[in-house]
This record gives sequence, structure tokens and C-alpha cells, in this order.
Amino acid sequence: MANDKDVVIVAAARTPFGRFGGSLAGIDYYELGAIPMREVIKRSGVKPEVVKEVFWGVGDTSACRDPFTPVAARQSLIKAGLPHETVSISFDMACVSAMHAVKLAAMEMAAGEIDAAIAGGATSFGQSPLVVRNIRFSGFRMGDVKMEDPLLALGYKDFNPVSVDTDNVAAEYGFTRQDLDELAARSHQNYAKAHEAGKFKDEMIPMTFPQPKGDPKVLEIDEQYRPGTTVEGLSKLKSIYGTKMITAGNAPGLNDGATAILLMTRARAKELGLKVLGVVVASTSIAINASRMPEGPGFSMLKALQKANLTWDDMDYLEINEAFAAVPLVSMKVAAQGNAKLYKSLFDKMNPNGSAIAIGHPNTATGARIIMNLMYELRRKGGGYAMGSLCGGLAQADACIIKVE
Repeated sequence: MANDKDVVIVAAARTPFGRFGGSLAGIDYYELGAIPMREVIKRSGVKPEVVKEVFWGVGDTSACRDPFTPVAARQSLIKAGLPHETVSISFDMACVSAMHAVKLAAMEMAAGEIDAAIAGGATSFGQSPLVVRNIRFSGFRMGDVKMEDPLLALGYKDFNPVSVDTDNVAAEYGFTRQDLDELAARSHQNYAKAHEAGKFKDEMIPMTFPQPKGDPKVLEIDEQYRPGTTVEGLSKLKSIYGTKMITAGNAPGLNDGATAILLMTRARAKELGLKVLGVVVASTSIAINASRMPEGPGFSMLKALQKANLTWDDMDYLEINEAFAAVPLVSMKVAAQGNAKLYKSLFDKMNPNGSAIAIGHPNTATGARIIMNLMYELRRKGGGYAMGSLCGGLAQADACIIKVE
């Protein structure tokens, strides 16, 4: 039943997601974040001062022009035209960040602190610099300097690369390279159908890029998508970083992009005469052993169902982010708790429009993309419930259940 204290979505938008070194690679990081912030204000028609706080996922501050404490959310919101008096938080939970930003906004509204907020995030792998370490106090005067690429074997220095842990857990659950490649091909196929049907037009902001010659380029598709992707083609790719099953084809790319969701209490939306696009029903967070990342979304979804007092039968759609193809496969096993029939049912509902393998994965922006894509899909259906989940940050995970009335 509708309640004035409900946290509702009144606008949601994102940039197209660019491939590594692609169309978005040259965009200043603060401007990248400002693009969807500006758009949700425009779409809702509210005055910028209505927004009381911005919750913003920022995983890699090296992409910022001010890499040391850049307060990226604040710089982006000022560029977006929000008042200097707007409070903001820039935080890092890796891939979980933008979904957790929605949770933080909802918590502040539930506490009565604010009645409107923007939640989302931005990532620019294309702006990530090479790093030179340990020369500040070493008395270095002459000789070669070793540069480090932080994107190589992406992960955490004191732990396995995330691809290695994912490979190990997938094998433990009995999944094969064929299973992973089939899921990856399905992602591209589902994306193709969704794009052809115009489904991404609700959420995506077309972007125009001047060209040296001729007309400007208009980008209105995610650059990660590869038409004609097949299992046969994927099977020819070599595995990476010493894994047996993980390849560049069954994992997402290093992508650029930004997302934003404008949330309000239902009472504030009603006062402003705004249409409610969706309702945030429940948000949950979990953390497990750092080497078990692919299991995280499964556990967080189970926790979300319990919190919302709902069942799998209530869910019309699911999205489990394809941080690797193995992640949704493993997490569905966790979620189904040994029930083969339920596993099949979850698989059929999962990632109807593709996920990160086809769409791309600008890490700290993805969580909000999942929420808005599910919300718009429910709106096309005519209402219902959906749940999104994703892992990140040394095996943390969030899940979010939304409703369209």
C-alpha cells in the first residue's frame, strides 16, 4: 500500500557505456558524472535546489584531475548546475557503489534527514593513468623508472586477481567453459533484441561527438556490445591470468560511463506533482570471504527477499551483474539452494536485456544502471517486482528490490 514515506524514483538516466579507449575516454571525469545528474533534473522538471544530497560511487580517483581527495561528487554536482549548498558524499565500494548509493539515499530519507537525493556513480577506465611508485623519498636522480599499470590483472595486491577467484569458485560449482561462453553469448543476444526494440531509449542519453571531418557522431548504443557474438567464436579465445575458463569474451570490458537516479519521498514527489516511476522496496548489503566473490549476489538476494517478506515467485525480472559470466551462474545456484526447478525459473527471469558482458561495466556506475533498467522493464510490462544484485570490492554484494505500481 502506498505510503508517504516510501522512497520513490522520479527520474533515472545514464550515458551510453563506452569501450576502453572509445568515445567516452576523453571526457573529463567530473563532467562525465555531471551528464546524468543534469539529465535527471531536466527530465523531472524540478529546480536543482530540490536535491538535498548526492550519493556518488567513485572507485578510482586516479582518473580525476585532482587524484588526492577529489570530492568527485561535489565537483560533478557543481558542474551539473546544482547549488553549492548541496551536500554530497563520494565513496568507494567498487562495483557495488551505485546500488549502495541508492540504499544510502533511502536510509537518509527513512531517517527524516532529507526528502530528495541523487544517487549513482561514474567510472572512467580510459582516464586511468600509469603509476610510478616509491621514488618520492628514495633519492632518485638518474636511471629508468618502472611504471605500473593498475588495470593489469585487475584486482587487489594482497589477494588473487578477481578473475582467478571467480575461476576457482565456478569450477567448484561444476560450471564449465562452455557454460560461461553460453551465458556470455546470451547476454549479447538479449542486448541485441532489447536495443532493436528500443528498450534502452528510456534510460540512455544520446551523446554527440564532433568528428575531424563530416557530421558529428551520435552515440546511442553501448560500445561494449558485439553483434554476431556466438558460443563458437567465444570458444576460440584464450583464458587470461592463468585461469582455465575466464576470457575477455565471458567477462565485461574496462568501460566508461555514468548513471544517476533521482529519488524522493512519496510525499515530496506528490507535493511537486511528479510521476512515480518506481518504488525502492528493500536494499541489502552483505560481505563474505574475500575469495568467494561469485556467491555474493546470491546471498544478498536471499537477504533482500527476507527483508521485504517476498518470494521468488513475486519477482518478474532479475538482474545479476555479469562481472564475469560465472557470477550470475554461481549466484543462482546459491539463491536456488539446491532446487533445480527454481534454478531454471531464476535463469529464465535473469538479465532479460543482457548485462555487463554486452552492456559494459563502468564499475561504480553499474548498480544504478541495473535498477533503472529493471524499473523501465517493469513499466513496459505494466507493473510488478524486480530485483537486481551485484558483487564487488573483495566479495561484498548488494541487492535491491523495486516495484512499479
